[in-house]
Amino acid sequence: MDEITFDDFMKVDVRTGIVTRAELFPEARKPSLKLWIDFGPEIGEKKTSAQITVHYTPQTLVGKQVMAVVNFPPRQIGPFMSEVLVLGVPDKDGAVVLLSPDQDVPAGGRMH
Repeated sequence: MDEITFDDFMKVDVRTGIVTRAELFPEARKPSLKLWIDFGPEIGEKKTSAQITVHYTPQTLVGKQVMAVVNFPPRQIGPFMSEVLVLGVPDKDGAVVLLSPDQDVPAGGRMH
């Protein structure tokens, strides 16, 4: 495992966002969803795609708080531009479970 410094870690801007819209992403190579996430007034709404269809549907995601890296450069995924990276961990079968705060926090809150 590579070690990083605390300063390296602080360069990664992880924020809380609220999913405002979600839809299927049929053009993706693997089953995916498109997400629009509100990160509050400082950052605004950003979009991303995620391979999270095992545990989530568009209907179950709207209103959900998620954690995402907001300072990666945008990345083109097929016809869709992904602007942030939502964070998750694999379950025992490898399907992604999203990370989210266990209490309501303001949109845009930075992870410490």
